Amino acid sequence: MKILFIGDVVGKPGKNTLKQLYPHLLDRYNIDFSIVNAENVAGGMGVTPKLAKEILNLKINCLTSGNHIWKKREIIPFLDEEGKILRPANYPAVAPGRGYKIFTTNESINVCVINLEGRIFMRPLDCPFKTASEIISSLPPLVNIIIVDFHAEATSEKQAMGRYLDGKVTAVLGTHTHVQTADDVILPGGTGYITDVGMTGGAKSIIGMTIRAGLAKMLSQRPTNFEISNEELRVQGVVVEVEKKNSKCLSIERISLPLEEFGNIP
Repeated sequence: MKILFIGDVVGKPGKNTLKQLYPHLLDRYNIDFSIVNAENVAGGMGVTPKLAKEILNLKINCLTSGNHIWKKREIIPFLDEEGKILRPANYPAVAPGRGYKIFTTNESINVCVINLEGRIFMRPLDCPFKTASEIISSLPPLVNIIIVDFHAEATSEKQAMGRYLDGKVTAVLGTHTHVQTADDVILPGGTGYITDVGMTGGAKSIIGMTIRAGLAKMLSQRPTNFEISNEELRVQGVVVEVEKKNSKCLSIERISLPLEEFGNIP
């Protein structure tokens, strides 16, 4: 079984790139289940119900998010209404929405997707390690595959989560920093891991912003408009191949594909 995880989709350029390339990715990699981190699709920060529906209409199975999920007020009721979108599970229980969900594929394989947020250089949320353990221990025996989106800033915290969950989940996939790392690996217990899957949008940028806007923010240390890059569009993520019998990761492959690689797609 093959699972496609696509990194943070940034703004309209990222969304349009995803819409154009997604069908081709399904065919190229023979994908059975797909996950997209969509927390930056609305102008670079947040997601609206309209945009979430637009992405889900591509036949994507699950949307994950992170610290920017709360940026658009209109998403709040939608988090309770739509079962295919997740917010990090280690927010307080009173927070809207859900932090994990069990999906059943057409082949009757149960896939649990867990969304977690880190704490180093981020909000002082509930412990993501404890939250992960509690969720995993509560899952019914028929859950075959567990994929964790760990939305965190610090590489050390992400590596720690990978080691902590090794052998307990199928894959720990890092998001949030938008810079794809070259450490995709199968850990000793059979868990696939990568520190950051990257982002989908303009690669000629500073984490999705235009270079001009990114530099202005760094040099002035003042709030600046989030200008979305529309240059050198590409999709980034990973393809995780899973052994159906024992749910272990057989392979994890980074993808970083420019729009041009697929030719002139209408």
